[in-house]
Amino acid sequence: MYDVVVIGGGPAGITASIYAKRRKLSVLVISKKETSLFKAEKIENYYGFPQGISGEELYNNGIKQAENLGIEIVEDEVVALSSNEFDEKIFEIETVNSNYQAKAVILATGSNRLSPNIKGIQEFEGKGISYCAICDAFFYKGKDVAVLGSGNYALHEMQELKPIVNSITILTNGDKIIENRDIDISKDEKVQVIEKKVKEFRGDSKIQEVEFEDKTKKDVQGVFVAIATASSNDLARKIGARIENGHIVTGENMETTVKGLFACGDCTGGLLQISKAVYEGTLAGLAVLKN
Repeated sequence: MYDVVVIGGGPAGITASIYAKRRKLSVLVISKKETSLFKAEKIENYYGFPQGISGEELYNNGIKQAENLGIEIVEDEVVALSSNEFDEKIFEIETVNSNYQAKAVILATGSNRLSPNIKGIQEFEGKGISYCAICDAFFYKGKDVAVLGSGNYALHEMQELKPIVNSITILTNGDKIIENRDIDISKDEKVQVIEKKVKEFRGDSKIQEVEFEDKTKKDVQGVFVAIATASSNDLARKIGARIENGHIVTGENMETTVKGLFACGDCTGGLLQISKAVYEGTLAGLAVLKN
């Protein structure tokens, strides 16, 4: 078990891991190596680089710096986060390839800027559109639901729903479903995969159907959005941390409304800048498990 698991390998997460490590804590960083930094061809507004630096180079420099300090870094995808309240609170972190335990967790995967441009999603949020299977599955007991997504995160949400709902339709929205060696849905009578492009979600007071670009339709009583990988917001929802206006709520030391769970960087809102991410990572790294 680790003292701290940091989810995210960007400026906020790596900074948090460095400060936690310097306090002699055991630290693990889990990163899927997906960051908005890779889209930055040249960064010229960050201190210490008179000629500028590419986002990819800055990211790689941070990873090397952490590794040089002896921080363990694993390239993997986190699909679930939970906690054990008995005796001493322990966080359980589930990834595609493994499981980890920690006394504290720092969320630093950035903001979830990938929002499906499908009519009806915003209108039916809380009225059949959900972002957390483990939170809301109970409300769909015996019903026919859909999961919107095509990656490992979507498959994980499907697994959470299977024991509770009647049937599951995976809506890939035109993408190919990912191959997962541990989850075979090809012979699962409870699960259907539709790889058509989704046009719209419809209903009256609650969601009732999905219409595809080819004008065919499918009746659904609920839709669980699980696009790409689980964001900090997705993981925070699973453990009951407060989210307001699309951002994780934190106190002055970056602790969320769940004790032992911290968040820093773009996922907390405000300026989407590296300098802000580094500052919040510093606060989280200094505050986590502080006596």
